[in-house]
Amino acid sequence: MSMNWNQLLCAERLGRSSQPRPHDPARSEFRRDSDRLTFTTAFRRLQDKTQVFPLADNDYVRTRLTHSLEVASVGRSLGGRVGALVAGRHRLAQHGSEFGEIVAAAGLAHDLGNPPFGHSGEDAIRHWFQTSPVAAEAGAELNAAQRADLASYEGNAQGFRLITRLQARDNPGGLQLTHATLGAFTKYPRESVVPDGVPRGASGKKFGFYQSERDHFASVAEHCGLLRRTPGAAWWARHPLAFLVEAADDICYRLVDFEDGLRTGHLRYGQVRDAFLALIPAKQHPRRLREAHDDTRRVQILRAVAIGAAIDEVTDVFMAHEREVLAGRFDQPLIDAGPSRPVWEKIMQRSRQTIYNTARGVEIEAAGFAVLGGLLDDFVAALNDLAARGKNAAARSHKLLALVPAQCLARQRTAPRDPYQRLLGMLDFISGMTDTYAVALYRKVRGISLTGR
Repeated sequence: MSMNWNQLLCAERLGRSSQPRPHDPARSEFRRDSDRLTFTTAFRRLQDKTQVFPLADNDYVRTRLTHSLEVASVGRSLGGRVGALVAGRHRLAQHGSEFGEIVAAAGLAHDLGNPPFGHSGEDAIRHWFQTSPVAAEAGAELNAAQRADLASYEGNAQGFRLITRLQARDNPGGLQLTHATLGAFTKYPRESVVPDGVPRGASGKKFGFYQSERDHFASVAEHCGLLRRTPGAAWWARHPLAFLVEAADDICYRLVDFEDGLRTGHLRYGQVRDAFLALIPAKQHPRRLREAHDDTRRVQILRAVAIGAAIDEVTDVFMAHEREVLAGRFDQPLIDAGPSRPVWEKIMQRSRQTIYNTARGVEIEAAGFAVLGGLLDDFVAALNDLAARGKNAAARSHKLLALVPAQCLARQRTAPRDPYQRLLGMLDFISGMTDTYAVALYRKVRGISLTGR
């Protein structure tokens, strides 16, 4: 059994029963997906969310916003390259450029669910659910799957919730993106609780949607013809284009974080130069390096050429394994299946040693546990109080909840009766914050500072 490209490129939109518009060569349905994502508030907030350096005082280093734009750019090139080859191999009616547009749109969205403080923010939220007495009280009535959703908090699942429910929340299906883009977006196409004993592979390491959006992804899987991994669980093989989104992300953050490491003084030019040259075939080594006026410019040239070489290699790997991908048998990152894997591993190891574990970064990430845990304690306790006592809840509870956007609460600003929905609403509020806003709000509600930041 195999997936089919004509179905995988489904342009029907989640939550809409009408058929797609007639094909517009100037603006495809997948280009519309990118446009919808670009104008969301969630996308704008990425400008103040951590990529590598939390609360950086250097305007040069990347944020989640610039990273997402770069991933979309690389994804468009990579998808277009693969699309042209696939369309020729299978004689598809679709032009190869549509592959690139799908991957680019998914690349724009891939980090939207990340909370403040990056991956350490995810760890902080998980730690709170697993250790806080307030969390224990709030989650006492949850079923096993709901509890797993929250105790294993996952930014990828939050991102799927955001684009299919929270943005344009009056619409069924949220932004009503195409099923193809939603499939390519979902790196981990499974729910939080799945049977033991089934090989998980790269796509099963984490989960990609909450119970609240389980039906949404089931619609994506049905429309795109994704293969179910195991009976009785919401768990499918990846959409093939999700491998390309993952590869674009891997290429960008590994190479660009290295480039930022030079600019911030954590790496020497020779270290970055040698790593990038190791990814570039000898015949493509740039001759312009001698003409560049400084090391920063030299690294920019090398980074651009290395990205091009990586796109070529990943394209070759994907096409070599295309049949296995369509059959759901291939399940590893594409950069791990190519000849440059040792170089990528060396770059990642050096990044962990010299970039990701800087003293300032670790200090701020540790503080993020206090900030996010403190905000969750305060706001979830207030919501629990309101749910239990209604109008008789403590004055402080009412004051705190007045700071929460109405869409994170029930109508008339009351506490949702369902404890799962109450907790999801608070997660929507906290995870949607920027780094700066989270710190400022924490200082204010704790009485540490009443002015400025």
